[in-house]
Amino acid sequence: MASEKNSDKENPSGFRNVTALGIVSFFTDFSTEMVLGVLPFFIVNTLGLSKALLGLIEGSSEFTSYAFRMVSGTLSDKLGKRKIFVLAGYGLSTVSKPFFSIASGWLDTFLVRNGDRIGKGLRTAPRDALIADSVSEPRLGRAFGIHRTIDQMGAIVGPFATFALLQVMDIRGIFVVSLIPGAIAVLVLIFFVKEIATRKRANSTMLSNIGGVIRNNRPFIFLLIVSGIFSLGAFNFSFILLKASELGVEKNFIPLVYVVINVAHTAIGIPAGILSDKIGREKVLLISYSVFVISSILMITLLENSLYAYVLATVFGLYLGISETVQRAVIPRYVSPDLRGTAFGVFNLVYGASFFVSNVVFGFLWDSYSLTSAVAYSISMTIIAICGLFVLIKKYPISNLTSNST
Repeated sequence: MASEKNSDKENPSGFRNVTALGIVSFFTDFSTEMVLGVLPFFIVNTLGLSKALLGLIEGSSEFTSYAFRMVSGTLSDKLGKRKIFVLAGYGLSTVSKPFFSIASGWLDTFLVRNGDRIGKGLRTAPRDALIADSVSEPRLGRAFGIHRTIDQMGAIVGPFATFALLQVMDIRGIFVVSLIPGAIAVLVLIFFVKEIATRKRANSTMLSNIGGVIRNNRPFIFLLIVSGIFSLGAFNFSFILLKASELGVEKNFIPLVYVVINVAHTAIGIPAGILSDKIGREKVLLISYSVFVISSILMITLLENSLYAYVLATVFGLYLGISETVQRAVIPRYVSPDLRGTAFGVFNLVYGASFFVSNVVFGFLWDSYSLTSAVAYSISMTIIAICGLFVLIKKYPISNLTSNST
């Protein structure tokens, strides 16, 4: 264990790599949130498309992103290289978003949005594997916490930049300006992020790599099942914003609710990562699931006061910050270093597919029955996942897993 702790000191690219990747993510998130803050309005009001088409564009693009994480993660293991996929992903996202400025219909918007999300899919699993390659296993929680915190700062700055720029230009101009922070991100990636050598799996295929991840690896399969069940009940921030409107928040102030979510998300990232290194990442993942249950309960108990929207946003943001930091840091413990890209890809594919289903079901239940029905569904799935995590922690103690990550 001591040698593992010292490995970060011996590797000059360790936490510097993590910080550099965080800065890359900061500028990319800056660019992305500039666009996402106005994109729904642009699609529905400027282009005159339906909300159903908005849902189709967003849902399909997110699923595409998760599918490409599987491909890029596996290929990065095969080649023993991560940075080329990270660069391709960030580069594609950067050049895609400005094309919204010339979109005139649903097909244009669909293609641009999917191009951006393919970029995210290409970079995510190899980037997470590169973070895991850069530091020793006992410090992964802190590493992912640092990366997530710097990343989310961009999600705070981006909407504010859009608000300011809208005073002097139209929405299409915002899409063009988003190229600037995106280009900065790519330059930082090229010059400051270092490749970390890993063992190639030159003769491997996607199927053989997936088999290598899950074959005789019951703990990882158990983790996939638990995470999949949880994501079948998890809903995204859009429903929090919708609830904020019902609580009386005026349309012009809805972006501030979104900012509160991102601020809470950012603030909790590093503390959650450090805590997970000390007490165990699965235990902190339990905390995140529990905070999600609290936010779900608040969805149906908070009524008739616009200030409650900011309370709800804070709790939901804390859940996001804990979950998105720790669920990435927990994976390397279950697989060998040369299969980390594949493992992140498999995890993201399962999580993303389940999350897509969850949001469709949650929206349907809220529309067709009531918010209470939708929340009851989410809480039920989360309780099952919590019970599964308890079993995982008890059945597969940390001491029995360390051999998989070395």
